[in-house]
Amino acid sequence: MKLLLVLILPLFSLTAFNSKSVSTQQNDLALSQEKHLRNLRQLTFGGENAEAYFSNDGKRLIFQSTRDGRECDQIYTMNVDGSDVRLVSTGDGRTTCSYFAANGKRILYSSTHLGAKPCPPRPDFSQGYVWAVYDTFDIFTAKPDVSDVKQLTSTPGYDAETTISLNGKLVFTSKRDGDLDIYTMDRNGRNVKRLTSELGYDGGPFWSYDGRQIVYRAYHPQTEKEKEDYVSLLKQNLIRPTVLDVWVMNADGSNKRQVTKLNKASFAPYFFPDGKRIIFSSNAADPKGRDFDLYQINTDGTGLERITYNDTFDGFPMFSPDGKKLVFASNRNAKSRGDTNIFIADWVE
Repeated sequence: MKLLLVLILPLFSLTAFNSKSVSTQQNDLALSQEKHLRNLRQLTFGGENAEAYFSNDGKRLIFQSTRDGRECDQIYTMNVDGSDVRLVSTGDGRTTCSYFAANGKRILYSSTHLGAKPCPPRPDFSQGYVWAVYDTFDIFTAKPDVSDVKQLTSTPGYDAETTISLNGKLVFTSKRDGDLDIYTMDRNGRNVKRLTSELGYDGGPFWSYDGRQIVYRAYHPQTEKEKEDYVSLLKQNLIRPTVLDVWVMNADGSNKRQVTKLNKASFAPYFFPDGKRIIFSSNAADPKGRDFDLYQINTDGTGLERITYNDTFDGFPMFSPDGKKLVFASNRNAKSRGDTNIFIADWVE
């Protein structure tokens, strides 16, 4: 999830698109170095589109997008070939972090629409580059035809970054206990359990395919100055995303272990179907921190390998249920500076 798209995109759009970096083949936008990608196709064209995730049958994608004249993101679905785009959120407020239930009969997303219909204000960058964690975000479930919208969270504080396992268990990020931590709950919003408790941001969780593990991103301040800065910003519903690492834990919150130690912003981790590897996005190769690429790594922290070489942004990767395709968001092939679109490719081992 996954970093909130609406909060990350301003950073990505700082990097101008370099048209020379894209293959001239219209049917494959992969670069020559991107040996794991084949038949890379663009599914959306223009604006801000990201966090696209497969339905369990592999036929549909759910994603967030700023389009139709709206000022901030709403949730949409489309076929895996980019056709049949449909609005599936209310159209009010700001939305993020959408996902299909395993049976495909319901969707999940977070929204601020109960707090106010207009988009909430963007964060104030006078304190540097920060993300806003809006207190008015709650988690909702609905049918894909936009009917039967049900609120799953009502506790004061940010509730977002939700994904769901094949057996229907939800994992999400919340500020309900004063810090940004990871929780699980049943599909009806009951039996909430807190999994993390260390000071700092723990978020963007995803389940492994067997539901036994959770991969997530985290920042745990170490020095007193870092702790003071983190706490001060959090009181303003802000966080500073300069350094994030990929972590893994068991589904019950036990056996937490840090996977990456890159001292960079590594986020949007997702398990390979084998449960032994993780794909994620990071700016590890860019000294200026603006170019994000996809990487893979073993769950024990070995075998780091760069996957994409686009010179702007690649992020939010997810494998199809059969592991044969990869969907992700990218600035590549942009018509306008800052455009972020959804791409899909065949995965090559």
